[in-house]
Formats: sequence, C-alpha cells, structure tokens
Amino acid sequence: MSFMQPSPVKYACSCGILNPINKLFFCRHCPKLRCGFCVCHEIESHFCSNCLENIPSSEARHKKNCCANCFDCPCCQHTLSARATTVPVVRKPEEPKDGESGAEATPSQKPSAMPTTKKMYYLSCLSCRWTTRDVGIPDQGVATGTWPDNECLYQARFNTLMEYYQSVVLQEKQEKQEFLRRKTPKQHKFPSLTDRTGLTVSLIRRQIGWTEKSVPKTKPINIAPAEASSEVEPLPEDILTQPINLRNITTVAQRHSQPADQPTAVNKLYPQRRSLWIKRSLRCRQCEHNLIKPEYHPTSIKYRIQLFASYHVPEVIMVRCEQPLQPGQSNAILLKLTNPTMYDMTISIMEAVPEDAQINTDAFQQACRIKEEAITSSPLLKTTGVTLARQNSTREVKREVRELANASIVPLESPFVLSQRDDSKEFDEDVQAPMEEPKFIVWRKGNKVLIRLQFIPAAELEPGNKVTLGFYMQYTYVNTVSNTPDKKDPTTHALYSRIFIEAGDIAQQTAN
Repeated sequence: MSFMQPSPVKYACSCGILNPINKLFFCRHCPKLRCGFCVCHEIESHFCSNCLENIPSSEARHKKNCCANCFDCPCCQHTLSARATTVPVVRKPEEPKDGESGAEATPSQKPSAMPTTKKMYYLSCLSCRWTTRDVGIPDQGVATGTWPDNECLYQARFNTLMEYYQSVVLQEKQEKQEFLRRKTPKQHKFPSLTDRTGLTVSLIRRQIGWTEKSVPKTKPINIAPAEASSEVEPLPEDILTQPINLRNITTVAQRHSQPADQPTAVNKLYPQRRSLWIKRSLRCRQCEHNLIKPEYHPTSIKYRIQLFASYHVPEVIMVRCEQPLQPGQSNAILLKLTNPTMYDMTISIMEAVPEDAQINTDAFQQACRIKEEAITSSPLLKTTGVTLARQNSTREVKREVRELANASIVPLESPFVLSQRDDSKEFDEDVQAPMEEPKFIVWRKGNKVLIRLQFIPAAELEPGNKVTLGFYMQYTYVNTVSNTPDKKDPTTHALYSRIFIEAGDIAQQTAN
C-alpha cells in the first residue's frame, strides 16, 4: 500500500463522516470518535515561521497578523534575506575650533584623503534574484525594522470608516450592558427599589459633586459617501501597436499578493510582510475537553495533550482479497488488526449492534455527562451566578452514514483477544509457544493479528463497480480517566466503531 494513495479502510465518526484513522481523534470523556468537523478549533499562539518569534494575540491583531521583521518576495513569494553592502561616504570638512583663525583652519577643512565606507542593507530573494533596488527602495542602515511600507491610495478613507464603525460598535455594546444591568435583578437578599431605577446612585454622585454618569456618544465624523463616476481614464495610444513583453507584466498570483493596488507592471511590486502562523488546539464539542493541545513555544513540535484515534482505537489494515471479486460469489479478505493500547482487547466483528449493548453505551455516555455537570448543579452556585465549568455546547445531532455497503459479511465464529502493545517484543527472538487459535486467525505476533473475513458481494453488481464492506467492530476499552475523586480505578467498557472497507472493483468476466 502506497502512502500517496487514500486508505481503503475508513471509520465513521460521531457526525457520520468517513475518514481514515489517522485523521480522527478520540475523546476519552465521551467516549467517541471525532473528526475535524466534530471539534472546536481554538488559536493557542501566533508566531512567525521564519524568525520563530512568538507574538501575543493582541499584538498580532495590531500588526494585522504580519511579522514586523520578515518579508516575502513579491515575485515568487519566497522569504527575502537581508544582504549587506558597502557604500563610499565623503567626509565633511572639520569645523574650526574656537580661538583659531581662518588661516590656521584652512588645512583642516580639506576632506580626508582616505576613503571611508558605510555598511548598508538591502533585501534580496535567493530564489528569483529580486532585490529592493529593482523598485527604487533605498538601502537601509539597519537590517530589520526600518523598511518602508507601500501605502494604499485609499488608506485614509479606510481608517476613517474603521474609526467611525468602531465608535458605533462601542456605543451599542455600552447601551446593551446598561440595559442588561437595569434588567437583571439584584443578587442580595433585600434589594432596594431605588437601586433598580438608579436614583440612589444619581443622588450620591450629586452630593459628592460628580457629573451625571451617561453613555458616551459617538464622535461626529463627516464621511463623504462614495459616488460612482462615468469618467474613465483613456487608454494609452500605443496599447494596440506596442508589442507585449510578458516578463514585465505581473501574474494573477502576484497581483493577489498585493490586493491594495494590484500592480500590472513588475517594476511596481513591493515586498510584503510575512503572514503569521498559528498553533491551534482542538476541543470536543460535546464535553468541551481538550483533544489536541500543542506546546506554546514555536520551536517545539510536541503536544501537551494528544488524543489521536490511532492511540486508543484498534487499527484495521486491508491486506488483500483471496480471489477476484465476482457478484454473488463468496470471497475472503485478509485484515490486519493492531492494538495500540497497554491493555488487552477483546474484539468482535458483527453486522449490527445489539439493542441491549447500544442502551448500555448510551447510559455510560450519559453518566459521564452527569458527573461532569454535577459540580455546577449546586443551588448555591446557581444563586450566585458563578460557574466552574464551560457553558455546554449545542446538542449533538446523530447522523446516519449515507454510504451503504454493497456486500454482506459472514460474522466471525467467536470474539478473539488482541494482546497489549509491548515494544520490547518487537526485538524478542524467542519463539512463542503454539496456541489453539480460531480458524479465521491466520497468524499472530505481539499486538498484531491477521484474520480472514468471509463476505459475499451483491448479486446485482456489474463489472467495474466498487465493492464496499461495512461492519461493526466491538472492542473493549479501558477508561483510565476518573470523573469523580472517589473513583480512581480504571474501568472497562465495550465500544463500537463502524468500519467501511473498499475491497476493490468487480472483475471483468473472461470469455471462454
């Protein structure tokens, strides 16, 4: 199996989307499989991918999510490098000292015979050899932080509109807070009627000599409305006669990299500040526990919390089919299962989930939610308005998997045990003693096992149609997370995962 090809084995997450196991997450608190659409994405930190400078969120918002020291090439979008050069400098004549006559100061006013140089810097691209000298940007005396920005023609109008709408939003927010303050009842035992109307506060402010408290209004800003004009600048006279040189015309990618002016000529391209990257964390939408939480430092690639599905759920790998696929004919597929946990697993493969098992699973998940919400159910906390947990998100909507299997499987005779993961056994040369294995197990080694699963493709399939197997895999999961302080021992639960496998295409019938 090539890594460039999509995986034929896919798992169904809680929202009904099929994904391979390397793109899924596992919530230990629910417990359920989660995909990228079942989780909440949160930004942990901003950093520059070139200089690896960690920037706070407020500063990143102020800098428009761009780095202050790194620039991108406007031609090929690679990172620009600061290059040093020497520039000859002419010394100024020395001024005469106090008390010296003009005749005595004549020799000292001559420039020095020794030439002097000054170190200057310019930006250069090591990929396409573009430099800031191509667009007339003067060299700077410092390598970082002094490069000028290309101002937009409409920047003044944008700033005016932004200032106006920020004041409007601020006023609406203050009015809403004032309305909620008056509408919300007092929390103390004996509320005063004058406090609700604000008369007591007004009288106290008058006695002290303060001014009346009022909501600040927006500043009167005069904004001229935009008007459409029918006057268009005429085209140059030689536009139809002068030959076009494509090297001097910008591409679509180069114009989109500078949306302010979108230059059409190459000599009007200016370096752009490098956009910041982010580190994001993933949170379960149902229980709001962290699934993925990276390290804060930009140079670290480790995770503080990493609940990938490949660390908790058995991995199923398709090996091959024993015979060419024919509609209505029995066939067998070889599947390799791997146990990634440190506990033994009992695995069963079935066509449907039993009703009693589904009820037990739902009861276990509901119990986890009750234990999480027990802290905030105190009447004292409700009266004071203090919450010790996050606000619960919207209810989870169960979706059925739309992709239906077109082949029926033959359930295994009995469940089998998948040994725990032990890295030391990978290098163990001792031969294991033979064990009595079921007939469907081909071989076993460590925490891996190869099974033989019988299936029958649908009879109405035609040559060239894909054969998809669908089944439920029941496995025992040891929950090491203690939801209550008095319960610390790990508990074992039976979980289910729906798996779909693309076995291949129906073979063409050969003529006798």
